[in-house]
Amino acid sequence: MSQRVFAPGFRLSSLDLVVMLLGAVAAAGLLFVATWAAVVVAFVIGHFFLFCNVFRISRGLELAWGANFTGLAAVTVLTGIPGWLITIALSFGATIVVVMVQMRKPSYHGVYWQRVNPRLREWWESSSGKELGESTTGEQR
Repeated sequence: MSQRVFAPGFRLSSLDLVVMLLGAVAAAGLLFVATWAAVVVAFVIGHFFLFCNVFRISRGLELAWGANFTGLAAVTVLTGIPGWLITIALSFGATIVVVMVQMRKPSYHGVYWQRVNPRLREWWESSSGKELGESTTGEQR
């Protein structure tokens, strides 16, 4: 079993950079084909960065946001209603809710964790670390 590592705050891995670069290339390519598709790709990639690197959102909240966005996007693609502008606006509202919920958790370990959650180290030392998204190798999300 590997050692748990306490590493809160902003983080950025080479894999994150690759995903963001590929997303930016895809969005740029789509810009010439379908503007809204480019916006949607950039919006999702931006959320990947915010959720994984900046605010370090838990998987459950990420999945809830993803289900909300996917549902709204699917209905927009299939029916044209509510439309991309409303889909993006509602999803951005969900983003704010997700970030606020995450920041109120005793396990919050994203940006400004020292101010938002000054007792994080105590929580970390008394918990298993699983809530921080620790993998079986000890690497953290």
